[in-house]
Amino acid sequence: MILRSTAELGYIPKRIISLVPSQTELLFDLGLEEETIGITKFCVHPQPWFRSKARIGGTKKINKTIIDQLHPDLIISNKEENLKEQVEELAADYPVWLTDVANLGDALQMINDIGIITEKENEAEKLITSITNAFADLEKLPATNCQLRTSYLIWRNPYMAAGGDTFINDMLSRCGFENVFANKSRYPKITVSELQTANCQLLLLSSEPYPFKQKHINELEALLPNTRIILVDGEFFSWYGSRLLIAADYFKKLISSIL
Repeated sequence: MILRSTAELGYIPKRIISLVPSQTELLFDLGLEEETIGITKFCVHPQPWFRSKARIGGTKKINKTIIDQLHPDLIISNKEENLKEQVEELAADYPVWLTDVANLGDALQMINDIGIITEKENEAEKLITSITNAFADLEKLPATNCQLRTSYLIWRNPYMAAGGDTFINDMLSRCGFENVFANKSRYPKITVSELQTANCQLLLLSSEPYPFKQKHINELEALLPNTRIILVDGEFFSWYGSRLLIAADYFKKLISSIL
């Protein structure tokens, strides 16, 4: 069963599996240590959970046998992170909460919903208030009106960028960066020629899912001499759980280093 509302579950889950790294971290910050029994191999935060919790595979290659052995009473998944076919297979046997997060508002709603489902409403409300205040402070900065023409790369060979209907795009906008590929959906394949034609002033190379390094900056600088190219921590641009508590401060420092 794929849950469509917070009222559908009908009980407080005691055996939760998370298929989404950013939402695993959220479960930790909501105080669900005992309830969370399974995570993916990409759920690297918090470190104690990464070392101790049962791992059920990756976000897109789930081990159903391990999940069956854990007997979950709730599985938390995400429309973008997890494959539709795998979510539907799991939903045939277990309640699955499927989140869909494209912007900060969606993220705050997701935190609220998971707080309700797990009976952690107070903890969720505190997180939401803190995140809201942090981003309100970020948007007060004059620098967030800079509108630098920007592209954010998530992959190499081929190059892939964040399009306009992604959570990353929303974070770019809140930093004051104008996504040159905002007219494209999801994560389009792009070329260096397209970056040149788009007059890309700032090129951000993410630490995930592709681990861009300084050597990749060196390669691109030779091809894009008029573009500033820097490495960024992808978790702050794409993790939409409680990592948002510290994302705004990261963005402030990033903006300050660029302008």
